Amino acid sequence: MAALGRFTQALLRSSLTQSRRQLSAAAAGHGEQSAKTWKILTFLVALPGVGVCMLNMFLKEQNHSHEQPEFVPYTHLRIRSKRFPWGDGTKTLFHNAHLNALPDGYEGHDE
Repeated sequence: MAALGRFTQALLRSSLTQSRRQLSAAAAGHGEQSAKTWKILTFLVALPGVGVCMLNMFLKEQNHSHEQPEFVPYTHLRIRSKRFPWGDGTKTLFHNAHLNALPDGYEGHDE
């Protein structure tokens, strides 16, 4: 039992000294400069870039038309060989009444 304790202590000591050796390269000050560079790049390049992308998408969305597409009853689309196991059985799991047509047309439109 004592031999097992000495063996585990020796393993722990060797692993601790190896981790110290691996991390000693960052102690020379290079890691601090690298972290400072990435922090500056994050605030001066990445965050303004995300802001410009958000503004671009907002402006494009303002000019986008939100009209419902015309329903065309193609025979090869919306084939239902069996009912869906949820709801009334005709709507898909992620059904959107504005965009997803049922086999006989959009909901709420009696045309």
